[in-house]
Amino acid sequence: MITDPFSGTGTTPLAAAELGHYGQSVDVNPFLIWLGRVKTAHYSSATLIAAVEAAQEVVASAQAHHRDDNLWQPNLFKIEKWWSPGALHALKALRASIDRYEGQVKDLLEISLCRSLISVSNAAFDHQSMSFKDGSGEPALFEMDDATQAFSTFSSEMSSIIESARYDLLGSASIHEGDSRVGVQGLKEADLVLTSPPYVNRMSYIRELRPYMYWLRYLDLASDAGDLDWRAIGGTWGTATSKLKTWSPMTETPVDDAIRTVCARIAEDGGKNGPLLASYVHKYHHDMWLHFQSITPVVKQGGSVSYIVGNSTFYGHEVPAHEWYADMLKELGYCDVKIVTIRKRNSNKALFEYDVTGGRP
Repeated sequence: MITDPFSGTGTTPLAAAELGHYGQSVDVNPFLIWLGRVKTAHYSSATLIAAVEAAQEVVASAQAHHRDDNLWQPNLFKIEKWWSPGALHALKALRASIDRYEGQVKDLLEISLCRSLISVSNAAFDHQSMSFKDGSGEPALFEMDDATQAFSTFSSEMSSIIESARYDLLGSASIHEGDSRVGVQGLKEADLVLTSPPYVNRMSYIRELRPYMYWLRYLDLASDAGDLDWRAIGGTWGTATSKLKTWSPMTETPVDDAIRTVCARIAEDGGKNGPLLASYVHKYHHDMWLHFQSITPVVKQGGSVSYIVGNSTFYGHEVPAHEWYADMLKELGYCDVKIVTIRKRNSNKALFEYDVTGGRP
């Protein structure tokens, strides 16, 4: 039984199921819950045949209606930065055609839509965070070519997805909706908790997920993204940042003295943003302490935990999350707590990735 309390895209439960184990995970983001469930589902031959036929029908229908100006489009801010007019029309037509289906067939079609909308977008992922390619937002010179490319990309992606889904998983998995800071109903006792939680680096994970979440209608207003990021540990998108100004801890942690010392230095040396970032660091580890308390009853006696996490720096002051993780695990009675340095991270010479492990007696 392998448990990931920060499911993300479902990599850990999927890998567990591929190896014949039982994987279970938790996430607060409804889109990621859906994605994890689709990736770890079992698909019958009949379902895959129906999906192939549906994909052909979706493309044919979308090609016939992609010039319709009345098709729904997501309320994504400055959507013209993301896609050329031709690509956007094609994606809108694909979305409308997919809406006629349901169940696992629709799930597979929507996975293809997600992969396609990024492939034909102006987004660039050659930096630590997403950006836009030069010239994005300019009118397309060959609108029809962009639409044709989008339809071709969808068909190609769908073929790849069907081929992958043909190979069934040896084990199984379940993805649960919930907040990892509180106890989640339905989790079975775990032999191993294996996870990589959000790092304490102010990198908003929802920022990268917005295009998928808008097209699949998990988001509609910009404030929705900020509200969801506030519910996630380490979230900083939109209103999540402003809410930090009034945040106060609801409990003490075993590392409060160390946190206060580091946060005081950040607040002092960070100018006008220093106090805000100090609050961010405090809240992050406060929330992780709540998580460690809530996950411990899920770990079997004799089971173990493994947390992949990186340290961070703010205004030259290190935030040793790995050391504070270890201290919190020890406080909860874990034995043989160790910190192993995994690798050097590329973004800063002072940053590393660590594996913090411990066993439950």
